[in-house]
Amino acid sequence: MKIALLSRRPDLYSTRRLLEVARARGHEAFVVDTLRCAMDISAEHVHYQGKPLENIDAIIPRIGTSITAYGAAVVRQFERMGVYSLNSSKAILCARDKLHTLQRLAENGIALPKSAFASSQEETTDLITWVGDPPLVVKLLEGTQGMGVVLAETQQAAISVIEAFHGLRAHILVQEFIKEASGADIRCLVVGGRVVASMKRQAKNGEFRSNLHRGGTAAPVQITPQERTIAIKATRAIGLSVAGVDLLRSHRGSLVMEVNASPGLEGIEMTTGKDVASAILRYLEKRVLGGT
Repeated sequence: MKIALLSRRPDLYSTRRLLEVARARGHEAFVVDTLRCAMDISAEHVHYQGKPLENIDAIIPRIGTSITAYGAAVVRQFERMGVYSLNSSKAILCARDKLHTLQRLAENGIALPKSAFASSQEETTDLITWVGDPPLVVKLLEGTQGMGVVLAETQQAAISVIEAFHGLRAHILVQEFIKEASGADIRCLVVGGRVVASMKRQAKNGEFRSNLHRGGTAAPVQITPQERTIAIKATRAIGLSVAGVDLLRSHRGSLVMEVNASPGLEGIEMTTGKDVASAILRYLEKRVLGGT
């Protein structure tokens, strides 16, 4: 196959791993800087560095949050050309919209932390009432890697944080705080309807966000059959083929916190010893070339 990896950072671990595995499996694989792609809409072509990209069999989108709209448009252009995309443009856009993601998950009967959203500051008290007593979590819809996420310990703190974000014209989501999770979550890496690796991430002392980028630690974890089913169901609800699904263990069962369309591979491969990159390439081969 001729495979294009859409990535702005060829030096990133995930991009390098996918590239080396693709080449080791005999494919012609190369990195394409997403923002350097130009689209001839009427002719249904994608040009890169002045030349049309031709005879591409598949693309692997690694679209950064800051370029979601343009990146999805590039993926969509490839799709119009009949090129298979590991994750579709529609699914990428859904996953990047936290509110849309939660709505899709709820629509499919997938358990979530209590969540509320409103555009007007006048509904601040209602948001807190719907979610429940503080502490509660206030997060920017556009945030990533734990940025733009605040834990409000009291009702007055929650009101102040919500009003401050609204004052900045930011779109925010208010969610219940799952105290019993004790600053830990479960990251499940789903590929083609299977959980191929999972790890438990633990926040550092004094921090409630478990993101590895914020100093959290990780360890392999044995997930339950229920958690496996939830992760797969959540991935399908968003329409993704490859996803990182983050779960919180609560008193009422495991809850889906987030679904990531471009999950990083370094943390989970290093933690679990699982070859996730090869699992992704095997799935891609099955979809494009057929066979088992």
